[in-house]
Amino acid sequence: MKTRQTLVACTLAITSLAVSAHQYALGKLTIVHPHALATVAGQSMGGVFMTIENAGEGDALVQVSSAIVPRAALHSMAMDQGIMRMREIARIEIPAKSTVELKQQAGAHIMLEGLKAPLVAGQTFPMKLKFEKAGEIAIDVHIEALDAHSHAE
Repeated sequence: MKTRQTLVACTLAITSLAVSAHQYALGKLTIVHPHALATVAGQSMGGVFMTIENAGEGDALVQVSSAIVPRAALHSMAMDQGIMRMREIARIEIPAKSTVELKQQAGAHIMLEGLKAPLVAGQTFPMKLKFEKAGEIAIDVHIEALDAHSHAE
């Protein structure tokens, strides 16, 4: 009986880990844990975060899109004289043999503009990423609860 309980517990733990740490490969790039935070009714914007690992030559994320919004764009956030400033950028550089984090607190991320419906924790939505050299890849973005910590944390 204990063996069966242990097996069930291990299976649940592995399944949970697989869901929270999903990843995609495109050439020498690995996209790790693409996720967004749940939004509230009436909220028209959201963010997408992930880690991009590059085992090859330099590349750049140059375009993003998703059927759930009329517009998705690359953005950067930085503190400027004590004020957090966000601006659209044309590309996110992925240097050779490096890891780039698209995260909530600062730096680069993907902005979803014109949400048609709230992002609901536990659900996923499709997104396409286009890299300058590696090409395009379709991914699923997992939606996490508002109080969830980012994968990097």
